[in-house]
Amino acid sequence: MDRKTILMLPGLLNDATLYENQVSALADAAKCTVGDLTRSSTIAGMAEDVLAAAPETPFVLVGMSMGGYVALEIMRRAPKRVSALALLDTSARPDTEEATAGREALIARGQAEFPKVVETLLARLAHPDHADTPEVGSAFQSMAISVGYEVFVQQQRAIIGRPDSRPSLAAIRCPTLVVCGADDTVTPPEVHKELASAIAGARLEIIPECGHLAPLEQPDKVTAILRDWLESLPAEKGEGDAQAAGDGVDGGETR
Repeated sequence: MDRKTILMLPGLLNDATLYENQVSALADAAKCTVGDLTRSSTIAGMAEDVLAAAPETPFVLVGMSMGGYVALEIMRRAPKRVSALALLDTSARPDTEEATAGREALIARGQAEFPKVVETLLARLAHPDHADTPEVGSAFQSMAISVGYEVFVQQQRAIIGRPDSRPSLAAIRCPTLVVCGADDTVTPPEVHKELASAIAGARLEIIPECGHLAPLEQPDKVTAILRDWLESLPAEKGEGDAQAAGDGVDGGETR
Protein backbone atom coordinates (compact mmCIF):
# COMPACT_ATOMS: atom_id res chain seq x y z
CA MET A 1 0.00 0.00 0.00
CA ASP A 2 1.38 3.41 -0.91
CA ARG A 3 1.76 5.78 2.06
CA LYS A 4 -1.30 8.01 2.28
CA THR A 5 -1.61 11.58 3.48
CA ILE A 6 -4.41 11.74 6.05
CA LEU A 7 -5.97 14.86 7.55
CA MET A 8 -7.98 14.13 10.70
CA LEU A 9 -10.58 16.51 12.14
CA PRO A 10 -11.51 16.24 15.85
CA GLY A 11 -14.84 16.72 17.59
CA LEU A 12 -16.19 19.15 20.16
CA LEU A 13 -13.58 20.02 22.81
CA ASN A 14 -11.14 17.53 21.27
CA ASP A 15 -7.59 18.09 20.11
CA ALA A 16 -4.96 15.86 18.52
CA THR A 17 -5.08 13.54 21.55
CA LEU A 18 -8.31 12.10 20.11
CA TYR A 19 -6.37 10.43 17.31
CA GLU A 20 -3.08 9.65 19.08
CA ASN A 21 -3.56 5.90 18.82
CA GLN A 22 -4.44 6.00 15.12
CA VAL A 23 -1.62 8.41 14.20
CA SER A 24 0.92 6.19 15.94
CA ALA A 25 -0.42 2.84 14.72
CA LEU A 26 -0.82 3.99 11.10
CA ALA A 27 2.57 5.70 10.86
CA ASP A 28 3.89 2.98 8.56
CA ALA A 29 1.00 3.42 6.13
CA ALA A 30 0.15 7.10 6.36
CA LYS A 31 1.38 10.55 7.22
CA CYS A 32 -1.34 11.80 9.58
CA THR A 33 -1.98 15.34 10.72
CA VAL A 34 -4.81 16.70 12.88
CA GLY A 35 -6.61 19.88 11.85
CA ASP A 36 -7.25 22.85 14.14
CA LEU A 37 -10.96 23.55 14.68
CA THR A 38 -10.54 26.09 17.47
CA ARG A 39 -10.33 29.35 15.54
CA SER A 40 -13.74 29.88 13.92
CA SER A 41 -17.32 29.99 15.16
CA THR A 42 -18.95 28.57 12.02
CA ILE A 43 -18.59 25.27 10.21
CA ALA A 44 -17.80 27.18 7.03
CA GLY A 45 -15.05 29.11 8.79
CA MET A 46 -13.60 25.91 10.22
CA ALA A 47 -13.58 24.36 6.73
CA GLU A 48 -11.68 27.35 5.35
CA ASP A 49 -9.19 27.18 8.24
CA VAL A 50 -8.55 23.52 7.49
CA LEU A 51 -8.22 24.02 3.75
CA ALA A 52 -5.77 26.89 4.20
CA ALA A 53 -3.42 24.59 6.12
CA ALA A 54 -4.10 21.37 4.17
CA PRO A 55 -1.78 19.76 1.61
CA GLU A 56 -2.20 20.94 -1.96
CA THR A 57 -2.16 17.37 -3.23
CA PRO A 58 -5.26 15.18 -2.66
CA PHE A 59 -5.54 13.81 0.87
CA VAL A 60 -7.67 11.34 2.82
CA LEU A 61 -10.07 13.27 5.06
CA VAL A 62 -11.22 11.80 8.38
CA GLY A 63 -13.76 13.65 10.55
CA MET A 64 -15.33 12.67 13.86
CA SER A 65 -18.52 14.28 15.21
CA MET A 66 -18.07 18.04 14.72
CA GLY A 67 -15.09 17.16 12.55
CA GLY A 68 -17.50 15.21 10.36
CA TYR A 69 -19.66 18.31 9.91
CA VAL A 70 -16.56 20.18 8.79
CA ALA A 71 -15.53 17.33 6.50
CA LEU A 72 -18.90 17.45 4.73
CA GLU A 73 -18.48 21.21 4.29
CA ILE A 74 -15.04 20.63 2.79
CA MET A 75 -16.60 18.15 0.36
CA ARG A 76 -18.88 20.94 -0.86
CA ARG A 77 -16.13 23.55 -1.06
CA ALA A 78 -13.07 21.69 -2.29
CA PRO A 79 -14.04 18.16 -3.36
CA LYS A 80 -11.12 17.62 -5.69
CA ARG A 81 -8.65 18.02 -2.85
CA VAL A 82 -10.09 14.94 -1.09
CA SER A 83 -9.14 11.51 -2.39
CA ALA A 84 -11.18 9.55 0.18
CA LEU A 85 -13.48 10.36 3.08
CA ALA A 86 -14.05 8.73 6.49
CA LEU A 87 -16.93 9.90 8.69
CA LEU A 88 -16.86 8.75 12.33
CA ASP A 89 -19.69 9.17 14.86
CA THR A 90 -21.24 12.09 13.02
CA SER A 91 -24.37 13.11 11.14
CA ALA A 92 -25.49 14.94 8.02
CA ARG A 93 -28.58 16.27 9.78
CA PRO A 94 -28.92 19.85 11.09
CA ASP A 95 -29.32 20.56 14.79
CA THR A 96 -32.78 19.99 16.22
CA GLU A 97 -34.56 22.58 18.36
CA GLU A 98 -34.20 20.27 21.35
CA ALA A 99 -30.48 19.80 20.78
CA THR A 100 -29.94 23.53 20.32
CA ALA A 101 -31.74 24.26 23.58
CA GLY A 102 -29.52 21.74 25.33
CA ARG A 103 -26.39 23.34 23.89
CA GLU A 104 -27.50 26.80 24.98
CA ALA A 105 -28.11 25.47 28.49
CA LEU A 106 -24.60 24.00 28.64
CA ILE A 107 -23.11 27.28 27.38
CA ALA A 108 -24.91 29.19 30.12
CA ARG A 109 -23.93 26.68 32.79
CA GLY A 110 -20.35 26.48 31.61
CA GLN A 111 -19.69 30.15 32.28
CA ALA A 112 -19.71 29.41 36.00
CA GLU A 113 -18.83 25.72 36.18
CA PHE A 114 -17.13 24.55 33.01
CA PRO A 115 -15.51 21.43 34.56
CA LYS A 116 -18.99 20.21 35.56
CA VAL A 117 -20.18 20.74 31.98
CA VAL A 118 -17.26 18.64 30.78
CA GLU A 119 -18.31 15.85 33.16
CA THR A 120 -21.87 16.07 31.86
CA LEU A 121 -20.69 15.83 28.28
CA LEU A 122 -18.44 12.86 29.03
CA ALA A 123 -21.36 10.95 30.55
CA ARG A 124 -23.39 11.55 27.38
CA LEU A 125 -20.63 10.76 24.91
CA ALA A 126 -18.81 7.72 26.24
CA HIS A 127 -20.04 4.18 26.77
CA PRO A 128 -20.66 3.65 30.52
CA ASP A 129 -17.88 1.07 30.67
CA HIS A 130 -15.38 3.59 29.29
CA ALA A 131 -16.34 6.93 30.83
CA ASP A 132 -14.29 6.46 34.02
CA THR A 133 -11.16 5.00 32.44
CA PRO A 134 -7.91 6.95 32.01
CA GLU A 135 -7.86 6.16 28.31
CA VAL A 136 -11.28 7.71 27.69
CA GLY A 137 -12.57 9.70 30.66
CA SER A 138 -9.31 11.29 31.74
CA ALA A 139 -8.23 11.89 28.15
CA PHE A 140 -11.50 13.60 27.25
CA GLN A 141 -11.50 15.80 30.35
CA SER A 142 -7.87 16.79 29.80
CA MET A 143 -8.57 17.75 26.18
CA ALA A 144 -11.71 19.67 27.09
CA ILE A 145 -10.11 21.72 29.85
CA SER A 146 -7.14 22.46 27.59
CA VAL A 147 -9.39 23.62 24.74
CA GLY A 148 -11.35 25.73 27.20
CA TYR A 149 -14.70 27.42 27.68
CA GLU A 150 -14.32 30.18 25.08
CA VAL A 151 -13.62 27.69 22.30
CA PHE A 152 -16.41 25.49 23.63
CA VAL A 153 -18.84 28.37 23.05
CA GLN A 154 -17.48 28.97 19.53
CA GLN A 155 -17.75 25.30 18.64
CA GLN A 156 -21.26 24.94 20.05
CA ARG A 157 -22.39 27.97 18.05
CA ALA A 158 -20.89 26.41 14.93
CA ILE A 159 -22.66 23.11 15.59
CA ILE A 160 -25.97 24.88 16.21
CA GLY A 161 -25.67 26.72 12.90
CA ARG A 162 -24.47 23.81 10.79
CA PRO A 163 -26.32 23.22 7.52
CA ASP A 164 -28.36 20.20 6.53
CA SER A 165 -25.77 18.16 4.61
CA ARG A 166 -28.18 15.46 3.46
CA PRO A 167 -28.95 17.07 0.07
CA SER A 168 -25.24 17.02 -0.87
CA LEU A 169 -24.45 13.43 0.11
CA ALA A 170 -25.41 11.94 -3.24
CA ALA A 171 -22.81 14.15 -4.94
CA ILE A 172 -19.90 12.58 -3.05
CA ARG A 173 -17.92 10.44 -5.48
CA CYS A 174 -14.75 9.52 -3.59
CA PRO A 175 -14.38 6.27 -1.61
CA THR A 176 -16.18 6.76 1.70
CA LEU A 177 -16.08 4.97 5.05
CA VAL A 178 -18.74 5.49 7.73
CA VAL A 179 -17.98 4.29 11.28
CA CYS A 180 -19.97 4.52 14.51
CA GLY A 181 -20.21 3.03 17.95
CA ALA A 182 -23.11 0.63 18.38
CA ASP A 183 -23.97 2.42 21.62
CA ASP A 184 -23.55 5.97 20.34
CA THR A 185 -26.62 7.80 21.68
CA VAL A 186 -25.60 11.20 20.28
CA THR A 187 -25.43 10.10 16.64
CA PRO A 188 -26.86 6.56 16.75
CA PRO A 189 -26.36 3.80 14.18
CA GLU A 190 -29.50 4.68 12.20
CA VAL A 191 -28.00 8.11 11.48
CA HIS A 192 -24.91 6.43 10.06
CA LYS A 193 -26.98 4.02 8.03
CA GLU A 194 -28.62 7.09 6.53
CA LEU A 195 -25.20 8.53 5.71
CA ALA A 196 -23.88 5.35 4.14
CA SER A 197 -27.01 4.68 2.10
CA ALA A 198 -26.93 8.19 0.63
CA ILE A 199 -23.28 8.01 -0.53
CA ALA A 200 -22.66 5.70 -3.47
CA GLY A 201 -20.45 2.75 -2.54
CA ALA A 202 -19.96 3.85 1.07
CA ARG A 203 -18.77 1.23 3.55
CA LEU A 204 -20.45 1.11 6.96
CA GLU A 205 -18.78 -0.26 10.10
CA ILE A 206 -20.55 -0.42 13.49
CA ILE A 207 -18.31 -1.10 16.50
CA PRO A 208 -19.75 -3.04 19.47
CA GLU A 209 -19.39 -1.77 23.05
CA CYS A 210 -18.60 1.73 21.86
CA GLY A 211 -20.18 5.14 22.37
CA HIS A 212 -19.60 8.42 20.56
CA LEU A 213 -15.82 8.65 21.13
CA ALA A 214 -14.81 5.70 18.98
CA PRO A 215 -11.12 6.63 18.41
CA LEU A 216 -10.63 6.75 22.19
CA GLU A 217 -13.05 4.03 23.27
CA GLN A 218 -12.06 1.35 20.76
CA PRO A 219 -8.72 2.57 19.38
CA ASP A 220 -7.50 -0.79 18.09
CA LYS A 221 -10.76 -1.52 16.28
CA VAL A 222 -10.90 1.95 14.74
CA THR A 223 -7.29 1.63 13.62
CA ALA A 224 -7.90 -1.83 12.13
CA ILE A 225 -10.95 -0.58 10.23
CA LEU A 226 -9.04 2.43 8.91
CA ARG A 227 -6.05 0.31 7.90
CA ASP A 228 -8.19 -2.23 6.05
CA TRP A 229 -10.07 0.57 4.30
CA LEU A 230 -6.87 2.43 3.38
CA GLU A 231 -5.46 -0.75 1.86
CA SER A 232 -8.54 -0.99 -0.35
CA LEU A 233 -8.09 2.50 -1.79
CA PRO A 234 -6.57 3.03 -5.23
CA ALA A 235 -3.06 4.42 -5.50
CA GLU A 236 -2.85 8.18 -5.14
CA LYS A 237 -3.01 10.12 -8.39
CA GLY A 238 -1.19 13.31 -9.20
CA GLU A 239 -3.14 16.49 -8.62
CA GLY A 240 -3.81 16.99 -12.33
CA ASP A 241 -4.98 13.41 -12.80
CA ALA A 242 -7.22 13.65 -9.75
CA GLN A 243 -8.88 16.78 -11.10
CA ALA A 244 -9.35 15.21 -14.51
CA ALA A 245 -10.92 12.16 -12.92
CA GLY A 246 -13.24 14.33 -10.85
CA ASP A 247 -12.39 12.94 -7.42
CA GLY A 248 -14.73 13.94 -4.58
CA VAL A 249 -18.03 15.74 -5.12
CA ASP A 250 -19.35 16.80 -8.48
CA GLY A 251 -19.04 20.50 -9.06
CA GLY A 252 -16.54 23.30 -8.63
CA GLU A 253 -14.05 24.15 -5.97
CA THR A 254 -13.63 27.28 -3.91
CA ARG A 255 -10.40 27.95 -2.07
